[in-house]
Amino acid sequence: MKSIRVEDIASHPSFRRLDSIAGIAVDLRYAGSNNFDGRVLYEGIDCAWLRVEAAQGLAASAAWLAAHHPGHRLLVLDALRPQRVQEAIWRDVQGTQAQIYFADPVRGSIHSYGMAVDVTLLDARNRELDMGSGFDEMSLRSHPALEAEQLAAGHIVQRHIEAREMLRAAMHHGGFRGIPTEWWHFNHGDVARVRREFMRVE
Repeated sequence: MKSIRVEDIASHPSFRRLDSIAGIAVDLRYAGSNNFDGRVLYEGIDCAWLRVEAAQGLAASAAWLAAHHPGHRLLVLDALRPQRVQEAIWRDVQGTQAQIYFADPVRGSIHSYGMAVDVTLLDARNRELDMGSGFDEMSLRSHPALEAEQLAAGHIVQRHIEAREMLRAAMHHGGFRGIPTEWWHFNHGDVARVRREFMRVE
C-alpha cells in the first residue's frame, strides 16, 4: 500500500489545505477536546487537509449552498485523519457500542486518504443548524437510514430532516455521498478505488 506521513503532505501536490477552500468554515473537533473522546486526538499534527479531488468537490458544494441557500455555509468538523489516529481511536472504541461508528483501521478509514469530511451547516448568524443530534452523537437519532422511524417516534422533527437534506444536497453536488449511520459523514468518489489506488496518510 502506498502511504505518506502527515508531516510530509504540505509539500505534496495531491493535498490541499482547508483554508484555501472558499465558502467554508473550519472547526476540527479532534484538534481540541470538544469531541466524543474528550481529548486532543491531533496533538502536534496538522490535519487541516484534503486530497485535491475532495477539496475541489467541497468547493463545489460550498458554492452550490451559497447559491441555493444564501447565508448558509459548510462547517468542516473533520477532514484528514491519519491512520495513526484511527488506530488510537479504535483502541478506545473496540468492543464498545461506539465501535460501529468507526472504521476498523485494518480496513482503513476514507478519512485517512483525505477523501472524507465530517460537516454541518452554519446559518447567516454563524450558528450551527440543529440537526437533531450532535456531531459524533452515537445514537439512532444520528442515522440517516432511520430518519423516518426516528421522526415517527418523535426523536427528531421535520426541521431536522430538512436541515440534513440541505446538507446532503450540497454535498451531493460536490460528488460526496453519505453513509447510513452518520448524518455528518461524507465520502468523495468510489471508496473501493480510493482504498486501492490512493495514498494513505500515516
